[in-house]
Amino acid sequence: MSLILNTKKSGTAPLEGRDRLWTLPYVLVCLASFLTSFSFFLLVPTLPFYLVKVLGVGQEMVGALLSCYVVAVLCVRPFAGCVADIFPRKRVYEISYLLFAVAFIGYLGFASSVVTFVVLRVFHGFAFGALTTTANTLVIDIMPSSRRGEGLGYYGVMNNLAMAFGPMTGLFIISSDNFTLLFAVALATVVLGFILAMAVQTPKKKPQEREKSTSVISLDRFFLISGIPACVAMMLIAVPYGITTSYMAVYAEEVGLTVNSGLFFTVMAFGLIVSRLHSGKMVDRGYITQTISVGMFIALFGVVGETLLDAVAARSVEVANVLYFASALFMGYGYGTIFPAFNTLFVNLAPNSRRATANATYLTGWDVGIGFGMLMGGALSAGGFKICFAVGLLMLFVALLFFVFCVTRHFNAHRVR
Repeated sequence: MSLILNTKKSGTAPLEGRDRLWTLPYVLVCLASFLTSFSFFLLVPTLPFYLVKVLGVGQEMVGALLSCYVVAVLCVRPFAGCVADIFPRKRVYEISYLLFAVAFIGYLGFASSVVTFVVLRVFHGFAFGALTTTANTLVIDIMPSSRRGEGLGYYGVMNNLAMAFGPMTGLFIISSDNFTLLFAVALATVVLGFILAMAVQTPKKKPQEREKSTSVISLDRFFLISGIPACVAMMLIAVPYGITTSYMAVYAEEVGLTVNSGLFFTVMAFGLIVSRLHSGKMVDRGYITQTISVGMFIALFGVVGETLLDAVAARSVEVANVLYFASALFMGYGYGTIFPAFNTLFVNLAPNSRRATANATYLTGWDVGIGFGMLMGGALSAGGFKICFAVGLLMLFVALLFFVFCVTRHFNAHRVR
């Protein structure tokens, strides 16, 4: 059976043909996404060490410098969504991927001072924001709508696999302070991803869909107004996640853990992968808001463990090592449950002609929370990272209450499908 996507109208096609998920375009987008995320996660836990050891930046400034990347991503998201709704999505995807790849060349030759590092990170953020917004929409275009939750779950697994191996690989490479090798590996990875992205075949927009997407330019073209409550919840959810991915390796070193800090991300990714294998199917059965609520509740246990890590380590490093990995597992399983359901929630709030805009709004909420987590972590690090994780715990608890009592009602009243 051919794996090439059949884009013809098929009123007489068998159901299994229309609902087939594992087509060649879907596989290629997933693999390209894995390589994008792998190159990204190579740098997430290692750039704080690069700033301190190579550029001589003080610990209190690390968060501010890292957050400029997220600010750039945040600024480009709404425009990327609008462009991806209007112009051929595949072309936007290819251009964004090329710019993302070019940015990695800069780390090898231009990130030698704080100023050039900031400029490069802003450029990299623009490219990453455009790429992930378009890719997230492109994969929805390719998969059958009846298996959207499941398809987004497996698509997310690729990102989670990258999260499992990226930080661990990056921390292993810089164990000898070889940052040049780190950037070279990241560049090679993203070049391979670009080659796969070029090979993706996608369905063309229907004429009536293209007409709707270009007819009116308004605020809703850049930001999904009906998604604002869900976007606020997403911001709050993302704060502890941003703190964790950016500072957990440094936090583990601070409290004196004896395990490889990079393994935290491997365990966390395992939880993300396992949860996505079934959470997407629950979404396809209609349990969207219920799945999100359960995921947030599970993630709370992980953030509680992170918050208590310092106090436990002061009494027993061995017990703290166990808590360290238990927190990673709960974090991974909880957030892995949340992601495909939240993505589907935003898509279900928008017509097909606003699909990329819905994804851009979803990812914007995520970016704001991640950026705030990075910035706050750096600002509060002088008092110990346990304070940052305690604030993250508070944010996630508020997000759970807000989602259950406000967002769920708003979604049921405004959903279009």
